[in-house]
Amino acid sequence: MARAPLIGRLYWREYLALYASLVLVFLEGFIRIITLGLPQPIIRFCYNRSRNVFNVLSSSQGRQARSRHGSFATSVANSADFVDLCSLFGYYAEEHVVQTGDGYLLGLHRLGWRKGEEGLRVNAGRGSLRKPVVYMHHGLLMNSEVWICLTERERCLPFMLVEKGYDVWLGNNRGNKYSKKSIKASPTSNAFWDFSMDQFAFHDIPDSIDYVLATTAQLSLSYIGFSQGTAQAFATLSIHPTLNDKIDVFIALAPAMSPAGIHNGFVDALIKASPDVLFLAFGRRSILSSATMWQAILYPPIFVRLIDMSLTFLFNWGSKNISAHQKLAAYPHLYSFTSTKSVVHWFQIIRNKCFQMYDDDVQAPLSLGASERYYKVAKFPTRNIKTPIVLVYGGSDSLVDIEVMLRELPKHTVAKEIPHYEHLDFLWADHVETLVHPQVFEALEAYAGRDHLKEKYLTSGSITNSGFERRPLAMSEDDFSSPMTADISDSEPRINGFGHSPSASMDLVHYTSPAKLPDRREPVTPTPPSSSTTPPEMAQSRASKEEPKPSGLNPMMRKRQRRSGSTSSSRSTDSVAKFGEGGILLGAGKATLGSVNSPSMADVAHKGVSDRRKR
Repeated sequence: MARAPLIGRLYWREYLALYASLVLVFLEGFIRIITLGLPQPIIRFCYNRSRNVFNVLSSSQGRQARSRHGSFATSVANSADFVDLCSLFGYYAEEHVVQTGDGYLLGLHRLGWRKGEEGLRVNAGRGSLRKPVVYMHHGLLMNSEVWICLTERERCLPFMLVEKGYDVWLGNNRGNKYSKKSIKASPTSNAFWDFSMDQFAFHDIPDSIDYVLATTAQLSLSYIGFSQGTAQAFATLSIHPTLNDKIDVFIALAPAMSPAGIHNGFVDALIKASPDVLFLAFGRRSILSSATMWQAILYPPIFVRLIDMSLTFLFNWGSKNISAHQKLAAYPHLYSFTSTKSVVHWFQIIRNKCFQMYDDDVQAPLSLGASERYYKVAKFPTRNIKTPIVLVYGGSDSLVDIEVMLRELPKHTVAKEIPHYEHLDFLWADHVETLVHPQVFEALEAYAGRDHLKEKYLTSGSITNSGFERRPLAMSEDDFSSPMTADISDSEPRINGFGHSPSASMDLVHYTSPAKLPDRREPVTPTPPSSSTTPPEMAQSRASKEEPKPSGLNPMMRKRQRRSGSTSSSRSTDSVAKFGEGGILLGAGKATLGSVNSPSMADVAHKGVSDRRKR
């Protein structure tokens, strides 16, 4: 587009930012040279000197606390990968690889077996143990390890889901530790890193979900996301209408959509003035690639202190709900590679206050023809999402503006607040098992396995001292589309895996529109985690209650076949064809070729199409 000569290029503060970014370019280049050139003896020397300095400056109480909790925390911190972390807790994990439509190879991890079930076949066709499927996705600059790098098993959400009888899958974004490969470009090229959240939404999430459903021979699954993992789900569900029928419920932990900005005023003004400054500072490949060097040469408590200071500087997070030994265990697994372009995308969203696609034609402030009348970036149409959405957010999270978020989401969205929680608390806080996990289990209990696109009623329940129960509420078409947020009373839930106690008493949760939200929201109070688990015979007991069907369908398929009018069966069959011979299975680190074999899904799809033609 035409631009005014010279003066329309940048604001004066952007010129200052440009010169500052040039300094950062040289600094980053110097650090990269050090990262590549440092020999191991120098790294060990720096590590030992930083350790000695920290021990001199720290108190005796701090040293005693680190020695008391440090043994297992050190084992978690030093674990090489996802499989090693799982083995620390006694769980068997599988590694899978899925190829996206544009040629990237993504790593997936699977936790489908409780302790002692390692020899059983789970969701592997006829005669195998049937389990409901849960898919979990990480946040920005992370990988799947962040879900399991905890110091206690009870606080680890994937392990607790496994113990409750779920088949748990964990995804990874292109470019990170487990997905740094493509059949079209090398990670050393700019082309490999030319991706933003658009590619996560158009390829990574839907292709990963299709692979999981094809491998497990299921028609749908439940999605749990954290931070950017929730934004990717918002985006992909909004642009893939038929994907809504493949996800029973979307649980968003610390949801991210359109943050207000960065806490630090200078950094906030800089990124809002010109997000592309990041390209000058970090190049067009991976961002913050020198972080691994600092982790290698610094004594862990010093590295933890630097991370805490950075989080306070940028987001005003105190991280007081995360213990010191948990930080020592988790922070080494916090960072993973991603593209500079994906971070620039977030800064564009913050600048424009709109959950939009990546803007390839950023307009200068005074450029001619920059009016929205002639140019407008495409938004993610998040109000089109049909999947039930449950938001669990922190009242002290500076990245969440719940009122803005609810205005951009469909009216059936449910929101629950934990007042004193910050962003990372949803992964590693001390009481996450009593404040966050019950909300996840309740949402899975209420929605997993239900046909949310056809039923005209909602499940309502409350957490009370007498337990949790759910029951349908008769609702009209208008009521079904009214916005709502849950007001949670003090609680002590007793959620038994995938089922619930018919004898448990209940109180209804009162839903109000965002315009009528109360000024004070009840906090989610700690509750003891449920120790009961779902028996392996869950699917068989359910199947015994179903009416007889042709023998070609397994019990879980017979129940789900009744989703008449939906397109999930036909699309799932396409997924089987897509991944049928090309699925690559890496079991506990050893690669073997595996095929996805699910004739029962094809039978379901064929019968569903025949029934619709008859009608």
